[in-house]
Amino acid sequence: MTGFLATQSGPGPVPVLALGDVLLVTLQGELRDGVAEQLQHDISQRIASSATPVNGVVIDISGVEIVDSFLGRVLAEIAASARLLAARTVLAGMRPVVAITLVEMGLTLPGLGTALNVEKALSLLGRASSAAPTAHPEEGA
Repeated sequence: MTGFLATQSGPGPVPVLALGDVLLVTLQGELRDGVAEQLQHDISQRIASSATPVNGVVIDISGVEIVDSFLGRVLAEIAASARLLAARTVLAGMRPVVAITLVEMGLTLPGLGTALNVEKALSLLGRASSAAPTAHPEEGA
């Protein structure tokens, strides 16, 4: 089931994909403040009003080059809201330059788990990926 979260500003909606009990949010490019705030509200609404319980949220920021202090705060608030609604949040795909910038700004993003990519984020949330590598008999034990 694919849905779109409406935004009040910016070029268009932020796509959200429901993968069973996990919401996948993919952020691309520069995220304006109004869009970030709307995203925070919409994710909370989606978790609270979902017909099936949402146990996790994966926010893929591999397409984001800059995370400023405002976006860092919004991401932490999304995680806090999701936690209050019994869902864990994992931030996936953070670029090294973004991590360095967050550390330099003193942002710790409490309540957010991190993963190198979406597949690992889903694993952290307890969802086995069908794309997980399997052992090949020719490789040995």
